[in-house]
Amino acid sequence: MSTKQQDRTSSEVESICGVLQAEILRRSSGKQTPYMVAIDGASGSGKSTIGAQLALVVEAALIPFDDFYSAHVPDAEWDRRTPEQRAVECMDWRRARTEVLAPLRSGQSAQWRAFDFEAGASPDGTYQLYQDYKSRAPSAMVILEGAYSAQPALSDLIDLTILIDTETDIRAARLRLREDSDFLRAWNARWDAAENYYLTCVRPKSSFGIVVTTL
Repeated sequence: MSTKQQDRTSSEVESICGVLQAEILRRSSGKQTPYMVAIDGASGSGKSTIGAQLALVVEAALIPFDDFYSAHVPDAEWDRRTPEQRAVECMDWRRARTEVLAPLRSGQSAQWRAFDFEAGASPDGTYQLYQDYKSRAPSAMVILEGAYSAQPALSDLIDLTILIDTETDIRAARLRLREDSDFLRAWNARWDAAENYYLTCVRPKSSFGIVVTTL
């Protein structure tokens, strides 16, 4: 990426986060319990970049939803499931709810073990969790960032849902730059249909509180 492209991307993220900051502060004004925001979007949409910057400007506890991938399910089992089943079950939302979201919502600290992506698959096709725990102190603002983070199963805890909506060709180019080609091919075969189902049938654009269209 050229310096000009980097500057433009950085400027766009700052602009987006400025608008979101103002809207979140307006909506959360007077709320007595922690305000919880879900930032969702397809792979490569830029939600992690925006989520990290937004967490800084609103002083939020940032929770990467990728940490809660359902690592106990073997790859072969995912391939036997329908896109609808994958969309519902790919994230261990029950663990995220119990270990992180519910405690933070009640003003308590939270700790959890994250999915260890770098370790790769075990011989049986499952994945491991990191041995060390992550933790977050109580915060007046919480951001849950990641694909499927706005799913209905967590809607009673989430105050605001944000969709990062990015053109497919832009997302694909970003993914090609950051991922191994063999991994990306397998990833697309397993998860593209699930993401499409989720963002079309479960959480269409019209269901989000805010939609951010990025360039």
